[in-house]
Amino acid sequence: MIIEVPESADMEALGGQVALGCPPGIRLFLQGELGAGKTTFVRGFLRQLGFKGAVKSPTYTLVEPYSFAEKPVYHFDLYRLNSPDELEHIGLRDYFSPTAVCLVEWPEKAGTRLGRPDLLIQFEFLEVGRKLVIKAKTRNGEALLQSWK
Repeated sequence: MIIEVPESADMEALGGQVALGCPPGIRLFLQGELGAGKTTFVRGFLRQLGFKGAVKSPTYTLVEPYSFAEKPVYHFDLYRLNSPDELEHIGLRDYFSPTAVCLVEWPEKAGTRLGRPDLLIQFEFLEVGRKLVIKAKTRNGEALLQSWK
């Protein structure tokens, strides 16, 4: 699936739409250059679930937890990760549970430690706005994509 997103407000709205149908246990990997809209997408996702506070990328802490009644959401930013081994120090396995939603920026920095995403979302710059290339990598990801159509 390819979606063109003209402005940051549209990116937030798209993140919110994705959150509406996102069941617990989903892993979304967000790839793209700095400034491509990954955190803006996550902000929209979290706003849709009812989070009112500031949403920034957890570049230095690696993960930011958000608690919601129906599911916990974990926002990872692995940009500053020096080695995939560092993920063991934060208790990575505890976050990726069947009840949690994990949104991971810069997943390629983790090597193979994160396993397979349900959806891989590639953020690309356009002359105006961004293009998102969304690929399902699991059956759960395929079901989520189908629910948007």
